[in-house]
Amino acid sequence: MTLETINGISAEMFKTILYVAGPPLIAGLVVGLLIGFFQTITQIQEFTLTFVPKMLVVFTCLFILMPWMSEKLITFTTNLISQIPSYIR
Repeated sequence: MTLETINGISAEMFKTILYVAGPPLIAGLVVGLLIGFFQTITQIQEFTLTFVPKMLVVFTCLFILMPWMSEKLITFTTNLISQIPSYIR
């Protein structure tokens, strides 16, 4: 296994991680910013006001995107496993 092979596998792995983890994290970030802005305007400082909506949005995002996410992960894993014989020399 060469250094270029390891770099290629690592790059593909990090790209897959960003594709899969990005949408829920971005959705939680946007909702957190909106709620923080709302709390700043209204001066309501309630912890559950930020936690519960972010949790619901992230879970909804995961529920909606789960088929796409699992397809991405299965494709990455299948490609990695199918290339194992070419890595062994």
